[in-house]
Amino acid sequence: MAEQTTEQKKQRIFSAIQPTGVFTLGNYIGAVRNWDKLQEQYECIYAIADLHAITVMQEPAKLRQNTMRAFALMLACGMDPERSITFVQSLNPHHAELSWVLSCSTMFGELSRMTQFKDKSRRHSDNINAGLFTYPVLMAADILAYNADLVPIGADQKQHLELARNIAQRFNQRYGDTFTVPDCYIAPQGARLMSLQDPTKKMSKSDENANGCVFILDDKDTILRKFKRAVTDSETEVCFREGKDGINNLMTIYSAVTGKTFAEIEAEFAGKGYGDFKTAVGEAVADHLAPLQAEYNRLIADKAYLTACMNNGAEQAFRLTRRTLQKVYRKVGFVDRK
Repeated sequence: MAEQTTEQKKQRIFSAIQPTGVFTLGNYIGAVRNWDKLQEQYECIYAIADLHAITVMQEPAKLRQNTMRAFALMLACGMDPERSITFVQSLNPHHAELSWVLSCSTMFGELSRMTQFKDKSRRHSDNINAGLFTYPVLMAADILAYNADLVPIGADQKQHLELARNIAQRFNQRYGDTFTVPDCYIAPQGARLMSLQDPTKKMSKSDENANGCVFILDDKDTILRKFKRAVTDSETEVCFREGKDGINNLMTIYSAVTGKTFAEIEAEFAGKGYGDFKTAVGEAVADHLAPLQAEYNRLIADKAYLTACMNNGAEQAFRLTRRTLQKVYRKVGFVDRK
């Protein structure tokens, strides 16, 4: 009898980002540029988490604009609507519906221990709303609605994923097997980029010095200016060694965008000054980001295409989560939807 082979079902990944700003070069090199590769190995679902965004005060027109920009940026970074489900969270009402049901399986004490609630309450003391307190349940609903196997998260989200796991396990124990209990996806780490102005600290959009952080949509002149002002040291040799944090960071960036080894970089700039090196790094970063920026500009100019992608993705997401919601509603005793 001929041997039969079956294609192994891909695991499902769910990931969402808030429409609150442009990725930094550190975000992009460290994680975002690897998202495209995930689509080859996994069934991917990517969302713009605009429901989460309103836990802090938002100007409605600006939120709509930022949501559109974030969606365009997501596609420009390699998220392919033909290979993955890409959508805006608020376009699928099942997220909010499931969140309410899951809230009734979440303990007050669990939410009160969430460190991000404490942090955001301090930063937004004039608007400590119920949504800020319960948004980890919405995050759990985002994940569990799709029965995601894996969730890519940063260190600051581990507590929320653990809560989602606890909620899923508690619901399954009470009502029977319903949700997939998700695991953390640990992505292969790209280079860790540091601030150009304080290379002992991670590159961050919250850097008080605007020259410390490069954004992936910065124009070439801005990128060059920031790198020319990068902090180095009092020596002149381009080499990677302890005590040369600024040069080490610039070499890491140059290596990440060119693929060159540290030894090759040292040989390339032997006998040259830091000024030449910083200019070369800035040029290399600008050239590396140019195709992404061009694609973003093309997409953001085509609102009809973006809207069509959003709606199509939302329809796909809705069909997936409808089965989950119907199952959940039956389990908890709601009357059947007709």
